[in-house]
Amino acid sequence: MKRYIIIVAGGRGLRMGGDLPKQFIPIEGKPVLMHTLETFHRWDETAGLVLVLPEDHQPYWKMLCKEIGCKASHQIVNGGETRFHSVRNGLQFLKEKRIAEGLSSEKALVAIHDGVRPLVDPEVIHSCFAEAELSGAAIPVVPVVDSLRECMGQGSRPVDRSRYQAVQTPQVFDFDLLLQAYEQPYTELFTDDASVVEALGHEVKTVSGNRENIKITTPMDLLLAEALIKQQK
Repeated sequence: MKRYIIIVAGGRGLRMGGDLPKQFIPIEGKPVLMHTLETFHRWDETAGLVLVLPEDHQPYWKMLCKEIGCKASHQIVNGGETRFHSVRNGLQFLKEKRIAEGLSSEKALVAIHDGVRPLVDPEVIHSCFAEAELSGAAIPVVPVVDSLRECMGQGSRPVDRSRYQAVQTPQVFDFDLLLQAYEQPYTELFTDDASVVEALGHEVKTVSGNRENIKITTPMDLLLAEALIKQQK
């Protein structure tokens, strides 16, 4: 079964406190986004990699790839107004590509992954694809380790953290199912791809994620990612 990975990288990195979008910040000589792409390429070099990137970021990205040398072959698609629209652009690109290649009638799986999650474990990727092949939809999750409180008006109350899990990416789906899900009108209730699929009434299965698979959004996240990537090397 053909496998595709859509990497979404639309963040401006405002929480980093600088002008450089977070996906372009270098770690060990490579931008975060390049580490992410190469992680998936190492996992399966035959999978179709699609990078969804704001149009005004693309010249800079292409310059980085030329100067540094990205080891992961990929195609670039213009980002949209929101993450939802960016994913939809990536899916539409793959739909047209599959039609052109005569593959539209064949089953396929597609993963959606955040460009600033370079530390996903290959076993997690494999587990998500394996479960999605069985059930049509799979996401990685990890237990919540902090104590949680629910805010209520002027006060708050503790909640049972064992009832909650933190959601990661890649989120993997049957291609036709996800394509159909993204034909729905956009709503702010769509917080991730799983929520879009669930709006169709399709159940989403969970698999165990890896704690290191952090989403780099703050300077502290960047420091942790640098340490983990150095450790891997």
